[in-house]
Amino acid sequence: MDIGTFRIARVIAMIGAALLSFAAPIAPAQDLIPDQPPVPAPPPCRMVGDVPSAAGMVQFIRIDPAAATRMAEIGLDRAGIFARMAETSIPETMGCWAMPAGNFDSQLISVGMAQWNFGTGSLQPVLQRWRDGFGSTGRFKQTLKALAPTYGKLLFSKACRAVPVGDTCRAAILAAEDATGRLNPVLTAELAAIFESDAMLQVQADTYIDLLDAVRLDLLRVFPTGPMTLRKVRWAIDTRVQQGFLPGDEDVARLRAKLSVMPEAERWPRLRAIIAWYKALAETIDQDGVARDHGWNVQRWNCLIDATAIDAEQYELLSLTFLRSRTAIGNSGRWQALTFERRAKIILGVGSVSGKRDGDCPLQPPAS
Repeated sequence: MDIGTFRIARVIAMIGAALLSFAAPIAPAQDLIPDQPPVPAPPPCRMVGDVPSAAGMVQFIRIDPAAATRMAEIGLDRAGIFARMAETSIPETMGCWAMPAGNFDSQLISVGMAQWNFGTGSLQPVLQRWRDGFGSTGRFKQTLKALAPTYGKLLFSKACRAVPVGDTCRAAILAAEDATGRLNPVLTAELAAIFESDAMLQVQADTYIDLLDAVRLDLLRVFPTGPMTLRKVRWAIDTRVQQGFLPGDEDVARLRAKLSVMPEAERWPRLRAIIAWYKALAETIDQDGVARDHGWNVQRWNCLIDATAIDAEQYELLSLTFLRSRTAIGNSGRWQALTFERRAKIILGVGSVSGKRDGDCPLQPPAS
């Protein structure tokens, strides 16, 4: 199952009309690359990080010692775990712990720093974990009434905790959204209150560490001989968050076999072909979230090829990303260009995602 066909459009849905002005028609290939587009400021929210609790306690989020030991196998200490958590949240929620979004991408509700959602069944376990953490029904109901007096009972109803969600849950949530799938202000505020609470921050951290455990096993499977670089870790986390799993063993083996016998003369043309695939895909009618980015990315990434500034690890990761991105099936492949764009930026250290540009080509003067 494709877990996260990318969530940046959720950010656009949350910010509203102010961002619509950026969705300009895609320019012809030879047009000049525009200057750095404005990046929207994050909304007021509780930001992801190793933050004090609402009561002012420092570093109140617990990390199980056994989990910390496992994370060390992929080079992540406490600071590294929170750094990866924050990095994941930037494209998902602009760095917020909550940032609820509605049904614009057929996921019904998405919320939390990794945008867990009803559509894929990833949100229901998070809600259940928070509910179970109170130890008593009375404490749970009292807290829920305080944080979500209007929609709390619905969100934790049997129909909403089911996977897939029940018809009564779906109908009630859709009734709380407008025609574009945007949540009404009351439901938005109540979801934010739940997901920004200290107890839910702990649940989100625990759930994310579960994800990191899966990433650790993925990395050991795909790269059994190492080395376990931070680039690979970041790439694997993003793949897991967006699409649920890394390429399978058969696909990895087939790709590596082809790379191992590829003539040197084909090395750069083959990579240019992947970038050409991304460019062509981004310019089609049903790819969203890339209009502000793809022209700049294509120019800079081809420039990196001209500079032969892509090493062997980057080359393989880009090839693996191509394998996985072309199978992003959410909304019938609506986010394939965006999945590639997001991961290519991680791999190369150069890229634009949601209007946020980082890095540049060494052969090109810095943008003014």
